[in-house]
Amino acid sequence: MILPIAVEDVKREVKILKALTGHENVVQFYNAFEDDNYVYIAMELCEGGELLDRILAKRDSRYTEKDAAVVVRQMLKVAAECHLHGLVHRDMKPENFLFKSPKEESPLKATDFGLSDFINRSRKFTDIVGSAYYVAPEVLKRKSGPESDVWSIGVIMYILVCGRRPFWDKTEDGIFKEVLRNKPDFRRKPWPSISNTAKDFVRKLLVKDPLVRLTAAQALSHQWVREGGNALDIPIDISVLHNMRQFVKYSRMKQFALRALASTLNDDELANLRDQFDAIDVDKSGTISLEEMRQALAKDLPWKLKDSRVMEIVEAIDSNTDGFVDFTEFVAATLHVHQLHELDNEKWQELSQRAFEKFDVDKDGYITPDELRMHTGLKGSMEPLLEEADIDKDGRISLAEFRRLLRSASMSSRIVASPSCARNSRRH
Repeated sequence: MILPIAVEDVKREVKILKALTGHENVVQFYNAFEDDNYVYIAMELCEGGELLDRILAKRDSRYTEKDAAVVVRQMLKVAAECHLHGLVHRDMKPENFLFKSPKEESPLKATDFGLSDFINRSRKFTDIVGSAYYVAPEVLKRKSGPESDVWSIGVIMYILVCGRRPFWDKTEDGIFKEVLRNKPDFRRKPWPSISNTAKDFVRKLLVKDPLVRLTAAQALSHQWVREGGNALDIPIDISVLHNMRQFVKYSRMKQFALRALASTLNDDELANLRDQFDAIDVDKSGTISLEEMRQALAKDLPWKLKDSRVMEIVEAIDSNTDGFVDFTEFVAATLHVHQLHELDNEKWQELSQRAFEKFDVDKDGYITPDELRMHTGLKGSMEPLLEEADIDKDGRISLAEFRRLLRSASMSSRIVASPSCARNSRRH
């Protein structure tokens, strides 16, 4: 007898495969059939074997950095596409990536979406699923979402370039303790001979805080991935769309502060946001129109915004009120402040101080109402702008209060996922 839960699992997997049909790095779904006893799924034939087999066949089980980047890029493209469709794969591992053909340059194909599920706006997954070596810390804490796929890819990348697992123990519980407590080792061979960009990349994927971890789209913009070949086709980042939706909810003072912070960043620091801007600016005019913004926000399938909300977002971001969003305005609305702060605290201190000094004209260490008026060009009382940042109510904003304001503007959580309590967890 086939249990109803098993039928629902198969129906969900078919629905997921249909949603991803056409993606070059996902095994193609053709059709599904059923009789009284079984469900049959017709899928693309992949004859190149598993990624795991190719890893084991390599000398010392290692890829060159260039070859590893080609593989990692394809996995990240799958993750980014899944997340845009409101999906989390939840079991990314070398066994679940197949090569289309035995040829060395064969494209990689993601398969086995049996643990995958659809994202919901307000809740996280609470079940522990996936494979022990690749499971993210937040999965073990029963609060996971799309970020867990990126962690798994980080583990695979670590294995590709050094031939060892970043977290290992003889028992599953021991592996879980390693994942929760320890950091990957970059001291043993071959890491001293591996590029700094590769080490920077894997560190940013294996960040234990999921809000600090790079998103799949951000990772595709990283220098190490770019060096492995052409990675110009960057998909839209769900976190960028989320940040734009959040920006409209911020007070005017928060928005002014974020614009000042955005102006302190250089081109290298803004590379991933430049990629995102270019992905949304379809006609390459150098600005984002209302229609382009509408098309971009529509790609985030879990969120179906009415046209009036899209207009509201554009108006909030469009600080010069010309009806378009230019790159500077875009950056202010899409900065990952929490990520910026946590990844490099020294850099954060420098950038936030420079942003503060754009308001603090007399350099006395405080932003006064007159300086606010001068910076913003607004008339009337500055009290409404001061209220949210002026914690000690002394009528001015200190550097500490300004930094707190910036960080509070970034602490809203990203899109999260609904639990799959009805399904059995799967561990390997």
